[in-house]
Amino acid sequence: MATSQTLARESALSVSEVKRRKVVGAHLLLLPAYLWLGLFFLFPLLIIVYYSLTVRGPLGASEAAFTLEHYARLWDPLYARILWRSLWLAIATTLITIVLAYPFAYALARAPQRWKTSLLLLSVIPFWTNFLIRTYAWMVILRSNGLVNAVLSSLGLIQEPLSLLFTPGAVLLGLVYGFLPFMILPIYAAIDRLDPSLLEAAADLGAKPWQTFVQVTLPLTAPGIAAGVLLVFVPALGMFVIPDLMGGAKVTLIGNLIQNQFLSARNWQFGSAASVVLMALVVLGLRLYKRFFRLEGVF
Repeated sequence: MATSQTLARESALSVSEVKRRKVVGAHLLLLPAYLWLGLFFLFPLLIIVYYSLTVRGPLGASEAAFTLEHYARLWDPLYARILWRSLWLAIATTLITIVLAYPFAYALARAPQRWKTSLLLLSVIPFWTNFLIRTYAWMVILRSNGLVNAVLSSLGLIQEPLSLLFTPGAVLLGLVYGFLPFMILPIYAAIDRLDPSLLEAAADLGAKPWQTFVQVTLPLTAPGIAAGVLLVFVPALGMFVIPDLMGGAKVTLIGNLIQNQFLSARNWQFGSAASVVLMALVVLGLRLYKRFFRLEGVF
């Protein structure tokens, strides 16, 4: 009896030792990734946090004195409005891209094979052109003597040019255009993996097309929508190029605020505090998003 108990203990120890060695080996294999993330992510993040907690000197340099004044400054109504504007534009961009991307992705996934490659190519063609050039192209289209106003004027629909550029609507249009492919591709991948026999089974059971879509297609393709939301919402929240060009000085988002504090105002301390708050909001949003959609592997 004692011998069997001893063998059982030794067997348990050997199993635990094997597991421990596997864990150590896995971490050793991941050591280059740990070093990369530590050097290019964690270390810069610590620098930003340090700057956000220091006092700005007369010439802009940081003085080693602990303070929370830069975080308290973000409660000013001016900066609160900027943060709120950034949030609702990011949410609106995400919702509009879902509405536009889902029909296209569905048609793309259900298209004949000979057309599928061409349609998929159309969705990724924008990536072949520089993002800045595409933004300037929209500025040319929307300006007072641009294509839109010229067409409307030639049709007699307007007497004076419309103010389309440097408005929140122009910024929203630029964001939707810029991030639409990031919503199309994951939704297309989810729909393309959908088993057609499930839709046939629902039809055989008497489900109408809209009932099949709501109860079968949409739930099964929800992971693609969830991935698209992450790929669109997070970068849209911190975007500064499109608001700077298509919104001008009239539409300032949190990304523009951070950029101006670092490059123009030379107030790295306040810019760092705004960056930390933005990152904290994004992480909090991702955590809530993961809990709501029960996603695995997201923070």
